[in-house]
Amino acid sequence: MNEENKVVRLAKPVKKGLLRLVFSRFCVIALLLVLQIAILVVAYGFFTDKLPILINILRLFSFAMVIYLFNCPMDSSAKLTWMFFIAIFPLAGAAFLLFTQSNVGHRMERELVARQIENSREFLKQPEQVLESVEHDGSGTEDLCRYLNRSGCFPLFEHTDVTYFPLGENKFEAMLEELEKAEKFIFMEYFIVEEGYMWGRILDILTRKAKEGVEIRVMYDGMCEMSTLPVDYWKLLNAQGIKAKPFSTIKPVISSHYNYRDHRKILVIDGKVAFNGGVNLADEYINRVERFGHWKDTAVMLNGPAVRSFTLMFLQMWYVGEKEADYQSYLAPAPTEERDAAGYVMPYCDCPLDEDKVGETVYMDILNRATDYVHIMTPYLILDGELETALRFAAQRGVDVRLILPGTPDKKMAYALAKTHYKSLTEAGVKIYEYTPGFVHAKVFVSDDHKAVVGTINLDYRSLYHHFECATYLYKADCIPEIEKDFRETLAKCRPVTAESIKNEKLSMKAIGQLAKLISPLM
Repeated sequence: MNEENKVVRLAKPVKKGLLRLVFSRFCVIALLLVLQIAILVVAYGFFTDKLPILINILRLFSFAMVIYLFNCPMDSSAKLTWMFFIAIFPLAGAAFLLFTQSNVGHRMERELVARQIENSREFLKQPEQVLESVEHDGSGTEDLCRYLNRSGCFPLFEHTDVTYFPLGENKFEAMLEELEKAEKFIFMEYFIVEEGYMWGRILDILTRKAKEGVEIRVMYDGMCEMSTLPVDYWKLLNAQGIKAKPFSTIKPVISSHYNYRDHRKILVIDGKVAFNGGVNLADEYINRVERFGHWKDTAVMLNGPAVRSFTLMFLQMWYVGEKEADYQSYLAPAPTEERDAAGYVMPYCDCPLDEDKVGETVYMDILNRATDYVHIMTPYLILDGELETALRFAAQRGVDVRLILPGTPDKKMAYALAKTHYKSLTEAGVKIYEYTPGFVHAKVFVSDDHKAVVGTINLDYRSLYHHFECATYLYKADCIPEIEKDFRETLAKCRPVTAESIKNEKLSMKAIGQLAKLISPLM
């Protein structure tokens, strides 16, 4: 086999088929969860048949939950969804609402995450002179920075080079090159890791670097153990000298905790170089295999002081639940680097366990402050009322708002849900396009030639409400014209959504979308 095409594997290749599915961890956990639900249903039926007085008490409970629903700070779209459930299934719907709102299963995690954020604030502080340099320039960058630092440590940095990658393949090549240069440490945090060509090439470098004494830490979301990796994969990595851990593994216990996934994509090398964007560590992200046509994804590479923010984000997640945490060794102030890099860089992250909707707020800030254009690439369009209003308002006041979405969907229901927003948005003047070569996985905002965001945050409820996310905010950076150029080149490969195409959409697609919209906040 050609050395370049060699695939390094630690686990046995995954075998497909019914037998594997039946005896898989996924099936066992699903069976145990169904069993728990069945027990609850049987108990519910027993009490409703035997104790009529209890029924009246439970009805009163349902009424109380409706009053609670009207007075809680939940998004209005989510309230409508819960009202629908309670109207159809009064007792079960109210009980499920109470279960989710009580946050059973993740209260401890929320406290642990908050503790790490609070304990690490001192290691990354905002230089006031940098904020002063953007003060009163009308961009709102200073205001946004102060807002972000309420919920975390997200300084605005100067002197940081930013390289934009218009495809996953471009990022992958740069990753390999930078990984080979590592001397001290490599930190990797990814939503998806799957054995194949991409991960194999990376793993080959990691194992060699570990033998050379470079500290390697790898963290992946626990959902990988249900789909792409064996449950003991972290042990296989440890055997290679790589420290590894899954985030929030799935266990056979009913809990709202599993709703909060680590959707971030972070690579930090020696505290000098960082990667961020939509690209996971699996072959479809670099078009090595084809799943939904051509895979369009994007990423950025940072080189300079702003890398420290991604180092901090990784360590905060890594140390959740740990008794001891060492930030000092990796975040000690670096020598001043006067790089010849224009503009400002502000990496940030979003935690679903607090009250701040950071990802959505940054997007809405860009929309509300734009004067010329806002151009967006996103794989999903499942909007709450506030974000849809922001998109419509920007277009209605004359801003050129354009969205590029997939032409080939990866999830049919999400694709149908996106289409339910088309009529409202296009009537307000928003221009929507679908990428005909395949699937768009990029998460990009670019505005007025001087602002951009590249990261992991989709325009859907999962990213905006339920996932740990991260992104890179750019202001007057040299790469912003490249991002806009990439948008326009991608636009040339898209079909426009028109009033006629919306009218002629398949009835089945319309029906799926309208039905799915009833539960969209829960998706």
